[in-house]
Amino acid sequence: MHTTLAHRFAAVLAGTTLLGAALPVSASAAAFPALNDPATTEAHPGKFVWAELHTTDTAAATKFYTGAFGWTAVTLEQKGTTYTVFSNGTRPVAGLRQRSASATKHAARWINYIAVADLPAALSVVTKAGGVVHAPARDFPQIGWEAIITDNEGAPVGLIQSSSGDSADVEPVVGAWNWFHLFVKDPDAAGGFYRQVFSYDVNPDARMGKKTELLLSSGAFNRAGVSLLRDDKDARPGWLGIIRVANLDETIARVPGLGGEIVIAPHGAAFGSRFALIADPTGGTVGVVEYVNNANPVNRP
Repeated sequence: MHTTLAHRFAAVLAGTTLLGAALPVSASAAAFPALNDPATTEAHPGKFVWAELHTTDTAAATKFYTGAFGWTAVTLEQKGTTYTVFSNGTRPVAGLRQRSASATKHAARWINYIAVADLPAALSVVTKAGGVVHAPARDFPQIGWEAIITDNEGAPVGLIQSSSGDSADVEPVVGAWNWFHLFVKDPDAAGGFYRQVFSYDVNPDARMGKKTELLLSSGAFNRAGVSLLRDDKDARPGWLGIIRVANLDETIARVPGLGGEIVIAPHGAAFGSRFALIADPTGGTVGVVEYVNNANPVNRP
């Protein structure tokens, strides 16, 4: 999966920018659902626990993700600004935020959030490690403290200190985010950045049948992979979130009718899984995977 995905994903990432104009100002007027209800006492720093899509067409994006993955959507008001919360069953899995109309020449972009135990402490390391803090820590009722940074290669990523604890470290269900992958020009340097900021264990991926350069791990769980981005002047480093589905072919069949695009057609990937890359009508890109024979990366030591 690595070689093909890195090659094709480079084109998808080309020309995208950090969506600073769309960052939240206040969440005090919105009744956000808690990330975990009831709240937990668990803390799993390094785990990806939230994601936000920034787009100029929230209606088209909402239609796509509810139709493709069976997510439900609730739109909230933030002092005159709308914010949509997607849920997979009863659990919130992602947010949807309107981008500035001035950014229409750029594709929409997902920003994925990593759990941290101490957000100010993590942010204090970002600049020293070669990154930039673009949205400083802010408190969002029911959600917790959030911030957005770019790493040492300019890839945006979020940090979140949940006010309702973290969910249990169990295998992600169908319809949930299952895996996250970072494509960069220098995997070793990126590994160093994420080790410093998020205290990840960073090791070469020695799993049989896998060609990822590095694995980012915490709490004895693999959290994400790091791969080399194709050497292309138009390519931009970035994160790819991957959603688990029960039947890849059925999911992919719905994409064109919802206005989306199949960027990489379904094909066999590591450990017997099947993978595809799709883009929503607004340009947001996600991976889609069907796991068979216990192929899920979180089950692989």
